[in-house]
Amino acid sequence: MNQLSTSQRVFRGVLLGLVILFFMFPIFWIFLMSFQTNEQILRIPPSIFFEPTLINYQALITGRLETQAGNLDIAFMENLWNSVFLSSSAVLLSLVLGVPAAYAFARYRFRLGEDIAFTILSFRFAPPLLVLLPLTLYFEDIGLSNTYTGLIWVYQLISLPLILWIVRGYFEDISPDIESAYRLAGHSWLQTFLKISIPLARPGIAAAGLLSFIFAWNNFVFALVLASADKQPVTVGALAFVTASGIQYGQIAAGIVLSVTPTLLLALYAQRYLVEGLSLGAVKG
Repeated sequence: MNQLSTSQRVFRGVLLGLVILFFMFPIFWIFLMSFQTNEQILRIPPSIFFEPTLINYQALITGRLETQAGNLDIAFMENLWNSVFLSSSAVLLSLVLGVPAAYAFARYRFRLGEDIAFTILSFRFAPPLLVLLPLTLYFEDIGLSNTYTGLIWVYQLISLPLILWIVRGYFEDISPDIESAYRLAGHSWLQTFLKISIPLARPGIAAAGLLSFIFAWNNFVFALVLASADKQPVTVGALAFVTASGIQYGQIAAGIVLSVTPTLLLALYAQRYLVEGLSLGAVKG
């Protein structure tokens, strides 16, 4: 294989740097905005040199937002906790329901099996507004309106189809002969599923869980309609920064930084399992 010349390596390095700058600059600018006041953010021309301040983060943590019209109470940290609780609970429930279902669809052929799987997937494609009205009426009748339980069940429309279809593909790639050999050694179906199938499908389960968490975290419409302020996630709670005296850009930027942090940490944590699972898959193949 011919080695790249010095000019080619420099060109590739510059090109890669420009791509990284293009995608990372908005994130970097939002991070800078979180340490500025509204006056600094709105000045023209904008500048990356300023005297940083923590008043935006202080307002979010204390729940007191100072505006020109007076002080405003905000519940950003409560909304942030709601996002963590709702997204984590929804993904956990989806994993409990979706992983065994994905294994069943991958290993067994039964009447209307593909139709059922596609119907579940179609829930992911359906516009939220299509199901909001009947869900609202139904939840009011059974007492699930404005409850964490109701929101977690609604979030299954987001997370369950993703987990089912992604994990199903990983189970289909696992050779049934490995499971059969383990069964012949005297182990039960449940032991085979827990000790052979799930470890081999770990990269798919981790990827599906991570994607489902991100989609559930970013959901806006369901929580806006089906929950009140004390149970709404951070995506809905961010509306509090649009006040009568103007838009609080600094608090919005600080809120974005705080709301992105949990998903970023989860992605970094899950990356280790993804790399481990892919390595095992390479050896298996």
